[in-house]
Amino acid sequence: MHVIEFLADLQAQHDETTARADELRDQIQHLTALPAETEARLVDLTTTRKVIAGLAPAGGQPAPPETNTAYQTIVNTFNQHLDQEFRARELHELLGMPTDEASVNITRSRLGRLTRQGFLVQPRRGHHQKRT
Repeated sequence: MHVIEFLADLQAQHDETTARADELRDQIQHLTALPAETEARLVDLTTTRKVIAGLAPAGGQPAPPETNTAYQTIVNTFNQHLDQEFRARELHELLGMPTDEASVNITRSRLGRLTRQGFLVQPRRGHHQKRT
C-alpha cells in the first residue's frame, strides 16, 4: 500500500511540474514576441515622424531633395490623386519604379504602415487611397 501512495504522490508532482513547465513556455513565448512588437511600433513611429516632417518642413520651405524618402514620395502621390485608389504595382508603374515582386512587396509594406498610421485608407483588399 505504501508503494501505491508513493507512486500517486510522484505522479501528482509530475503533473504539477508539467503544468508549470507549460506555463513557463507560454510566458517565454509571450516575452519573446514583445521585443519584435516593440521594434515594429518603433519603426512605425519613426516613419510617421519622418513623413510628417517631410510634409510640413520648418519655415514653409520645401524639403530638400535628399530628404524625399520613399514614404514621402508615396504620400505625395496620394496627395496629388486624392480620390484615386492604387494597388502597389500600379503605384510603381505610375512612379516609374521597378515592378519586380521584391520591390512591390516593400511598397505593400509601406502602404500598410501608412494605412495603420492613418495617412491612407484601404477601401478594399490591396487597394489604398488618401484618407479624406
